Amino acid sequence: MRVMICGGDGFCGWPTALYLSRQGHDVAIVDSLVRRQWDGELGTQSLLPIASPEARLAAWRTRTGHDIRLHIGDMTDADFLYGVLRTERPQGIVHFAEQRSAPYSMLDRAHAVFTQVNNVVGTLNLLYGIKEVVPDCHLVKLGTMGEYGTPDIDIEEGYIEIHHKGRSDVLPFPKQPGSMYHLSKVHDSHNLDFACRVWGLAATDLHQGVVYGVQTEETALEPALWNRFDTDAVFGTVLNRFVAETAAGQPLTVYGEGGQTRGFIQIADTVRCVELALLHPARPGRLRVFNQFTEQFSVMDLARRVAAVAGEMGVGTGLASLPNPRVEQERHHYRAAHTELVALGLRPHLLDDALIRDLLCLARRFSDRIVTDKLLPEVHWR
Repeated sequence: MRVMICGGDGFCGWPTALYLSRQGHDVAIVDSLVRRQWDGELGTQSLLPIASPEARLAAWRTRTGHDIRLHIGDMTDADFLYGVLRTERPQGIVHFAEQRSAPYSMLDRAHAVFTQVNNVVGTLNLLYGIKEVVPDCHLVKLGTMGEYGTPDIDIEEGYIEIHHKGRSDVLPFPKQPGSMYHLSKVHDSHNLDFACRVWGLAATDLHQGVVYGVQTEETALEPALWNRFDTDAVFGTVLNRFVAETAAGQPLTVYGEGGQTRGFIQIADTVRCVELALLHPARPGRLRVFNQFTEQFSVMDLARRVAAVAGEMGVGTGLASLPNPRVEQERHHYRAAHTELVALGLRPHLLDDALIRDLLCLARRFSDRIVTDKLLPEVHWR
């Protein structure tokens, strides 16, 4: 099908674009390239050097014969976005084009406002664009498990049956976001629900867990196709950050007691989940929600696993506890449903020592690119 990937130059978007192209879909990327600028703002860089968008696409064309089109612009610019929709006429849209870091959104007032305006306005423009230009298009939007927070009940997939005073209804699962970023995603979910109920659009909201790993079969084909690998405390997710700390000879920094538990997924499974959602579209008129993760771990679980593998490799650095810069429960119930994507055919890749070892080898190979003073948290929630 004709697929437009918003945010197709980013950590999730780039491997998704290559995967869908390799599967035979006609792919176009929309991206403002602002994520590359944030490296300069924060004084950090991807552990793996990443090529320019043009060099990436040229390498893909040469390697596979598949052409991916690139539209550079900002989704908060409605005129630009409408123009791309009229040009591409997508049958499916994958929406990754949002500021994705909780710490970045909590830096200060300006970053909180930017995150909410960028994410909410961009998504609103897209919803109106679909309504007015391609109303039969299926939207696959990346949400986050962080919308739910850590309630003291099991988390369902998007909706929960409520019984109250003799009546019952199926309603959106309650939201308890933990940052301005996660709050922007809650706003998105409400706007998607409205657009589906009132305008009859078809959308799938993928509430994704924490993503780990870096390469897929497609990005690993050659250096010009490599994916970005964030290791800093602002954009680096916990497993990747632990790997970088080990490679830099620093102890693994566990925030607080390390009991914070979340859902996790490999990047290789992310791209497959997106295609499954595209191939099995939601019906018009209702927002569909899938919880997109494959395993649950606590922060301490991951720290101990990385430390064990590092010890076997003779590069162990031990663990260190830091005061938690976030406001979150460190001991809590966490059990979330995640059956819908498996029912559609997902065969998960689970975390094993071999993958941790591969990540450690990669981080040690490019250890000179680790900005060591950016591994520790500088952003505090209070």
